[in-house]
Amino acid sequence: MIGIFDSGIGGMTVARAVEQLLPDYSIVYFGDIARTPYGSKSAATITDYSLRNTEFLLKAGAEIIIIACNTASSVATEALRREFKVPIIEVITPAATKAIATTKTGRIGVIGTRATIRSGVYEETIGGQRPDFQVFSEACPLLVPLVEEGWTNKQETKMIIRRYLHPLKDKQIDTLVLGCTHYPLLKTLIQARVGKRVNLIDSSVETANYVRDLLTEQPKLVTRAEEGTTTHRYYVSDLTDSAQTVARKIFARPLELILT
Repeated sequence: MIGIFDSGIGGMTVARAVEQLLPDYSIVYFGDIARTPYGSKSAATITDYSLRNTEFLLKAGAEIIIIACNTASSVATEALRREFKVPIIEVITPAATKAIATTKTGRIGVIGTRATIRSGVYEETIGGQRPDFQVFSEACPLLVPLVEEGWTNKQETKMIIRRYLHPLKDKQIDTLVLGCTHYPLLKTLIQARVGKRVNLIDSSVETANYVRDLLTEQPKLVTRAEEGTTTHRYYVSDLTDSAQTVARKIFARPLELILT
């Protein structure tokens, strides 16, 4: 079973991609809606939440953990790997690797929460592979709450996105990393405001691709479900109308969210 957690519903974009790419594996998901957003909290608090989330998923049967949250990935990955013996997959490396392979000019933009941008993890990861590339980062603290509230096509959201992206447009980037798993829900709005010539890197999709490749190489890491027995359980720490609405939008089907 594959375990996935996020600060809220945004990580469901990762879960949806995993469902599509790995249909023979069961999934258990935990969305910490009650404590979202993580991006405005301290590294110690984010790490504490991440440890608790991982413990919950392991007790539920997870054999591998995907941190479907750029914020938690940027500050808590090493702590989780020290604490737990199962594979811990973060969303930073797959997205950064794809950005490096995609850019033609070496000018890469990154948008994310304050905690992700403050950590400098994308600069470090990209610079470690290609020190000649330039990375321009912009914190977008209002976008996660807007997504969690279901404001994915409001005029106010469009105006805020335009304001956040303006500095990056001035840097003439040709590739933009959506450094938060909530942001794919705003992909159309972001593309329209950053320009159609800029390639968007979806960390959700790239992480799912990474996990698929990993399990192809090491199939014994996670037990495949027997034919017809795949189960997907989606737990949340708070249950709101907007969360249910956004979850249905992500999966394009009714989805039962289990309050725990």
